[in-house]
Amino acid sequence: MARKVTSRHVWMSTAAAWLFGFLIFLPILWMFLASFKSELDAFAMPPKFLFFHWTTENYATVQQRSDYVHHALNSIIIAGGSTLIAMLIAVPAAWSMAFSPTKRTKDVLLWMLSTKMMPPVGVLVPIYLVYRDFGLLDSRAGLVLILCLGNLPIVIWMLFTYFKEIPKDILEAARMDGATIGRELVYVLTPMAIPGLASTLLLNFILAWNEAFWTLNLSTLEAAPLTVFIASYSSPEGLFWAKLSAASTLAIAPIIILGWFTQRQLVRGLTFGAVK
Repeated sequence: MARKVTSRHVWMSTAAAWLFGFLIFLPILWMFLASFKSELDAFAMPPKFLFFHWTTENYATVQQRSDYVHHALNSIIIAGGSTLIAMLIAVPAAWSMAFSPTKRTKDVLLWMLSTKMMPPVGVLVPIYLVYRDFGLLDSRAGLVLILCLGNLPIVIWMLFTYFKEIPKDILEAARMDGATIGRELVYVLTPMAIPGLASTLLLNFILAWNEAFWTLNLSTLEAAPLTVFIASYSSPEGLFWAKLSAASTLAIAPIIILGWFTQRQLVRGLTFGAVK
């Protein structure tokens, strides 16, 4: 009897997981199909899912109207640069708070996390004026800086959580053997925390890639990433759903492929230290 109940629960859990996954994937599927429709079919009610005239005209129009490679290169540089700098700052910061905590460590962590609760629009004007005065508007360096600072609290929190799971005895043994702080970080801590470092790096890269608020307000042409590329298909005349879907598919394709190939590392890192 116990086996039947267990099997039924497993079956129901599996079915619920597949249903939940399909509901999440459905908007992406709809966008992908809409990118191969005409504008008339994209607006059709009820929606046409499979039985419509397939066309690649939208992708050709997107390529002719916008420089996809330019925007994609900006996204790679901005997301990669902000992620790299954030990791270089967060690793020693999280190491310090995890293995040499003070009475104020928890307060500092909570303060950093509280900065993510403030709406970005609340500081848009002062940041815009500062960027204007320092010549950082529509520059890759400016976007790298703002995305790095915006994601830094999450990166530090994640690394702090991972580092807390590493036994302090191992680091103390390395210090007794004469390891310096630099060697401790590079040769002892980093190899043990590779799953956590990898998942943090991937998550930060995805967050930077998908960031739209700052990229739309602080860039126009030269440093515009793929988020601006997508927004350019919203015009006073209305939304061109088919072309917007084609542009969105091109924009999210690289990050979906990256996530697909790194899903094992991402899941492993997110569950790092969950079972002892």
